[in-house]
Amino acid sequence: MSRKRIVEQSFFDQSTVRVARALLGKFLVRKKGNRMSVAMITEVEAYAGLRDKASHASRGKTPRTQVMFGGPGVWYVYLIYGMHYCLNIVTEKEEYPATVLIRGVGGISGPGRVCRFFEIDKTMNALPSSKKTGLWIEDRGIKINPRMIKHGKRIGVDYAGTWKDKPWRFYLTQ
Repeated sequence: MSRKRIVEQSFFDQSTVRVARALLGKFLVRKKGNRMSVAMITEVEAYAGLRDKASHASRGKTPRTQVMFGGPGVWYVYLIYGMHYCLNIVTEKEEYPATVLIRGVGGISGPGRVCRFFEIDKTMNALPSSKKTGLWIEDRGIKINPRMIKHGKRIGVDYAGTWKDKPWRFYLTQ
């Protein structure tokens, strides 16, 4: 039997790239009504600071990005292409806009598919990661062999100049 421990908000108050790597092997958990969905996080991307041209925060604080400037351990959910939600967790210190995008879980690849599977929409935006909100991350004691962790360029940010080449996408291989 594996132990289940909810990842505390203090975990997210560290380097975004460190949080991104450390999330691999953790579990995303969603409780909605009587239904519980759980899957291991297998792919993430880091976005850090105002200078990161791939980050929504690169243009400063706006109504959309305001949550990114808040405290760590809060969900940042937004809609892309008018049809797909993307789930991010805010990292680092308050007023430093940084997040980790959850790109893949279990056998589900793509942030829009992840949100569809977990029934995540804009109502989760700016809520803390906790059982009270119905969406949280658990550490179930799974140890990931460092050789299974790969990294590469972030996806879908060609507009970001040299920032598109940051090797801040992390994923698990067999």
